[in-house]
Amino acid sequence: MSTAAIIVIVFAITAIAIALLWFLQKRRSDRLHTKFGPEYERTLAEYGDQRKAESELESREKRIEKYEIRGLTREERERFAESWKSVQARFVDEPQQAVTGAHKLLNEVMRTRGYPVSAEFEENAATLSVEHPRVVENYRLACDIAKRQERSRANTEDLRQAMVSYRVLFEDLLGAPVNQRVRQPEEVRR
Repeated sequence: MSTAAIIVIVFAITAIAIALLWFLQKRRSDRLHTKFGPEYERTLAEYGDQRKAESELESREKRIEKYEIRGLTREERERFAESWKSVQARFVDEPQQAVTGAHKLLNEVMRTRGYPVSAEFEENAATLSVEHPRVVENYRLACDIAKRQERSRANTEDLRQAMVSYRVLFEDLLGAPVNQRVRQPEEVRR
């Protein structure tokens, strides 16, 4: 085989390898972008480097696999929905206490479903982002407002926004809108 033929073969193999690597990287990026949505963009902006951001998102996926995340039973959903209604009703007279109660209730739902809940907010948000990427931004917003509230830097409109944001994530974790009553099996058959 001539030297020219060897060079052409090596060049072709190199070109194929580069194309394959590019294709696999593009597929990885597309999968993560589709799965994480706005969280992908937020993480990319935070890390400033696509490879680092994507590695972070993949490490979140691996971390969450260690936990036994489960759905809620009908009784748990109903109990949590009733608790939410009670917390929400407090907002009119005690908005600060309602936001604090909403945060605690959300953590209780997360814990019941099997999510690790720590005192570290960003760790909780990262964990939630794996299975609830489209609503985790609500959690970030609500927690930010709750922190400002602790320093007396949140007004009533901020607190209202925190409650709305908590509710969006709460409903996603619950698997049903809070104001929608869970139907009993007998009612479904009628």
